[in-house]
Amino acid sequence: MRAPAPPLLIPLSPRPRAPQAVLVHPGGGGLSPYTPLAVRLARRGGVSGIRASGLFDGERPDDDITVMAERYLPLLDTLPRRPELLVGWSMGGVLAWELGARLAATGPAPAVVMIDSFTCREEFRTAARREAVIERIMRSVHARVAPRDQRWAEATAHAHVTASGRHRVTSAHPGPALLMACASPHRGTQVENWARLSGRLRIRELDCGHFDVFGRKALPAVLAHLDEFLAGTADDLARTA
Repeated sequence: MRAPAPPLLIPLSPRPRAPQAVLVHPGGGGLSPYTPLAVRLARRGGVSGIRASGLFDGERPDDDITVMAERYLPLLDTLPRRPELLVGWSMGGVLAWELGARLAATGPAPAVVMIDSFTCREEFRTAARREAVIERIMRSVHARVAPRDQRWAEATAHAHVTASGRHRVTSAHPGPALLMACASPHRGTQVENWARLSGRLRIRELDCGHFDVFGRKALPAVLAHLDEFLAGTADDLARTA
């Protein structure tokens, strides 16, 4: 008999009295790529991660980003303190932004960090592009998935690529935000689209590809940009608590 599936909100570094950061899953739904971020963020407070539904037997993956955001929002109310920081890579950054915008409607706006996220990914609507991205997700997010869980992981990756292809971010976020943009022909448009939705967006460039952000060469820059952003928004984060 299998053990029960873990909850969607997973404590990674429980510190109830400290500031709270939440890592939101990328496409594919797993949290394993975020280990270096969780370790770094644990220096300043509590860290939790939101995994996706669909990774375990009996769960159904979501194929709509708005549905995911509405599913995850109540989870944040169960934290010991209102989250000050939401972080996500790729689709996770989009979800972090959408959650941040919703939180801002009911109280202080959290800071949001997006690692190479896009307001829309219309190119994912083509079958060839979807399959190529799903293959990369399986190699990065689910690199060590057990064979018995392979079909659940693949189904979730398919659902998330579909969700990214359908979604277009239109929500403005009033809080501080950071976009780390990878080198690509689309970087200019990527930055312009996010800048239209925020007057407090900081941009930092990463000299790597989308699926290389947590690799040995790029990771030091990712962590340095994160540290710089947190230091520069310390006063804003204090007001969020």
